[in-house]
Amino acid sequence: MTDDEFEKHLNEDPDPGLDPTRSPGFGSDIEALEDIEVSRQDVTIGEASPAELSAADTEPVADSDAAALLDDLGADDPIDRRRAALALKDEPTASAVVSGLARAATTDADADVRQFAVEALTAHGGDGTGAIGERAAAVAVELLDDDDPWVRAEAVVALDNLDREAHEADVAAAIDDDHHAVRRNAAVSLFKLRGEAMADRLLDLSHDESERVREWAAHMLGGVDEDRARNRLRDLTEDPATVVRQTAERALEADPARFRRTFGALENDGRLLPGEDRLNRMPDL
Repeated sequence: MTDDEFEKHLNEDPDPGLDPTRSPGFGSDIEALEDIEVSRQDVTIGEASPAELSAADTEPVADSDAAALLDDLGADDPIDRRRAALALKDEPTASAVVSGLARAATTDADADVRQFAVEALTAHGGDGTGAIGERAAAVAVELLDDDDPWVRAEAVVALDNLDREAHEADVAAAIDDDHHAVRRNAAVSLFKLRGEAMADRLLDLSHDESERVREWAAHMLGGVDEDRARNRLRDLTEDPATVVRQTAERALEADPARFRRTFGALENDGRLLPGEDRLNRMPDL
């Protein structure tokens, strides 16, 4: 991508998956710059080239067939491999595609390739049943021990989409991960399974060191019809993080039964949590 093309790309309509209104903390009243909190846990500061920033753009390989994309999974440039992994998500399901994505997800040296590959593999896994679904789930379970936390976080999303009931124990173990994104994703998946039975754990998570975990704990406590949940939400309206305070205030206004019926933060299209991009790097939740 040339500099002119990159600038044009930046000026195009934003990806709807990055819509900040999809965060439970949307609507926080920011009156001054000092009201904006940035957690060091949630932000990575670094430099990226235009090529790296466009790695999630599959337009350059739009005309490539599955065979060409599978060849690209072995390219020297990790950006080419990332783009190929994402593009294979939309190819017809075939044994070669599944095998290539499974291999990339478990062996590629680049964490983003592994993350994109398990995302794409999950799209081919259907409801987690059958040989392909079982293989996709097995890969996701393996990646729960990946060195990169964002790969682990994506693995939780994959298991949630493939068959959260069958993998409840795997997801439950992930809720104790040392990274906030993994803990958050696991809590969301388990809440969809357990509902109000998650009350004790949500109360614990409402004290988490990560404001993102506290935000989502507050959000889900809105679905717990118990005085202790409401009392904790009142406490959270005094949380140091604005996004947690605002989320707690809205949760107090929610009807718990209706909240549980409509809750589905990891569901279907794109397998993204609200506000997150395809890298799972934008945790607006």
